Amino acid sequence: MRKITILLVLFTFLFSCKKEEKREIIETKVIEKPKPVLLYGFNLDNYNVVHDTIKNGDSFGLILDRHHVMYPKINKIATTIKETFDVRRVRSGKPYTILTSKDSIKKAQVFIYKHNKVNATIINFKDSVISAYKHKKKVKIVEKEIAGEIYSNLSVTMDSLGLTPTLTNTVADIYAWTLDFYRLQKGDKFKLIYEEKFINDTVFVGYGEVKAGLFNHKGEDLYAYKFVADSIKNIAEFYDEKGNMLRSTFLKSPIKFQYRISSRYNLRRKIALYGRVRAHRGTDFAAPYGTPIMSTASGTVVESARRGGNGNYVKVKHNSTYSTQYLHMKRRKVRVGDFVKQGDIIGLVGMTGNTSGPHVCYRFWKNGRQVDPFREKLPSAKPLKDSIKPRYFKFIEPLKKQIDSVPFLKKTTTIFVEKETLATK
Repeated sequence: MRKITILLVLFTFLFSCKKEEKREIIETKVIEKPKPVLLYGFNLDNYNVVHDTIKNGDSFGLILDRHHVMYPKINKIATTIKETFDVRRVRSGKPYTILTSKDSIKKAQVFIYKHNKVNATIINFKDSVISAYKHKKKVKIVEKEIAGEIYSNLSVTMDSLGLTPTLTNTVADIYAWTLDFYRLQKGDKFKLIYEEKFINDTVFVGYGEVKAGLFNHKGEDLYAYKFVADSIKNIAEFYDEKGNMLRSTFLKSPIKFQYRISSRYNLRRKIALYGRVRAHRGTDFAAPYGTPIMSTASGTVVESARRGGNGNYVKVKHNSTYSTQYLHMKRRKVRVGDFVKQGDIIGLVGMTGNTSGPHVCYRFWKNGRQVDPFREKLPSAKPLKDSIKPRYFKFIEPLKKQIDSVPFLKKTTTIFVEKETLATK
C-alpha cells in the first residue's frame, strides 16, 4: 500500500510539471498614444497643413480664395480684424501657413502670417467667431564674449568670426563718435560682450544688446558700457570708464562703411579737373555709387537743390554755430525744412556736378566759415551727472572685470558662451 501511495504522488508531480511546460506565457505590451503635434497652439492632427510664401501679385483675398474661402467671408474677416491686422499690408516674400479642413474640400480655417522667425499673426475663422491675435515664440538669450584682431577692416574681421553685418553696424554706431573706422590699423583689437537670440534652442533669430565693448586702438583702450541714466526716459547710452558719453555732437564720417577719404581739406590743392591750384574746402569720401549718406548731426535742412559744380547737394544747419553740406549726390532724400536726426539718410552717393568719380564732398561750417572738421575740437555730449556716477561705477564694475578677463588672441579669434537665460524680448 505504501508503494502505491508513493507511485501516485510521483505520477501527480510529473503530470503537473508537463502541464506547466505547456502553459503559454502571454506578454502585455502597452502601446503609447503618440503625442499631438502642435503648431501655434493648434493640434495638426485636426488639419491639413499648407506652408507657402507670399508671391508678387498675391493678396490676402487671392490666397484665401485659392483655399476655397468665398469673398463675402474674406471681406468679413478683413473688416473684423482690421484693428489687429491690416490684410492690405501682407508683403511678398513673407512665409505663411494655412490650416485647412481634413475633408475633400480642404477649406482654409486658420491663416498664420509670419512677420519674422519670432512674431506671427494668427487669424482664426474656423467657426462663426473670427479672431486675430499676435503670437510670439519663446526666445532664449545667450550672452557671449568675443575677441578679435583687425587684419583688414572691421567688416572683414567680424565676417571672419561668423557675425552678420547687423552686429558690425551696431558696433560701428557705438564707436562712431570715438573712432574713425577708416583709420583703424592692422593689429588693433577689440572685445565685446553681447547677446544672441534663439528659438527652439538652435535657430538664430538675431542679436540682443551689446552690453560692453573695448577697442584697443593705437595702444589705447577705449571702453564702452551701455547704461540707462534716466529711468523715466529709459534711453540707454554708451559711456566710457569715466562716465563720459561716447556719443558726440558730430559723426566722424557721413558714410558708415565702404569708403575711403580720397581728398582732404586743403587750401593749396591742385585740382586736376581745373588744371590749377584751387582751394578744396571739403573732405571727399569715395564710396560706391548709391551708398547712403548720413547727416553727421541733428539739424534742419536749409538747402536741398541741384546747382552748378555742386550737383545735387543738401545743407543742414545744426545750430547757430555749425552747418554741414553734402555734395554730388545721385539723389536727395530730404527737403528744405525737414528736421533730420544724427545718422538719418539724407541722400545717396553720386557723380552729379564737377566730379570724376562717385563720392560725397563733405563741407563743414563754423560761424559761417568753412573749416576742416578733423582739425576742429568739436563739442561732445554731456557726461553723467555727479549724482549718477556712483550708481554707474557700481554698475560697470562687474562688466569691466568680465571684459578685461577675455583674452586678446594673436591672429585668431574665439567666442565664449557665458550664460543663457529665457526671455520673450
